[in-house]
Amino acid sequence: MNIYLQIFLMICSYILSVSMQPKQQQPAPTAFEDIDFPQADEGTPQCVVFGDCWITDWTVLAVGNYHVEEIHASETGKK
Repeated sequence: MNIYLQIFLMICSYILSVSMQPKQQQPAPTAFEDIDFPQADEGTPQCVVFGDCWITDWTVLAVGNYHVEEIHASETGKK
């Protein structure tokens, strides 16, 4: 009889803890304007690189091809 009481109390405790926990809010998606890119001051000499390479310069001169598209699930992609 004691084991049934313990199981009952454990289930009640779980139900109470789930019902009392705070609800999580969904964070807003990051917009392009929210990203803080380090920008060069006017007159600061900057190196120009064409292609992909590793440099120690931390300044972002330009960011291109940034766009957001919604992801749509196709009928053929479902398993």
